Amino acid sequence: MTIVFNWIDHLSWSLLILGSLTLGLAPFFPEPHLIEKLRMLSNGELKAPLDWFDLFLHGTIPLLLLIKLIGTGIKQL
Repeated sequence: MTIVFNWIDHLSWSLLILGSLTLGLAPFFPEPHLIEKLRMLSNGELKAPLDWFDLFLHGTIPLLLLIKLIGTGIKQL
């Protein structure tokens, strides 16, 4: 597990922020896919394999950014 955290630690902030803003929020109109898929997941409507793939595709980089952000905050304590 520490190998994964070390790998995430070495990812650049700019890459993660830019990736989160572009892929994480794409398409911008009418609604970002990530928001749509998270809403579908909370409503129990996320059933099609393509929807799960979309959630994974659009959510991976923001998740990595969140993990790095939390890890950095824990290190500073």
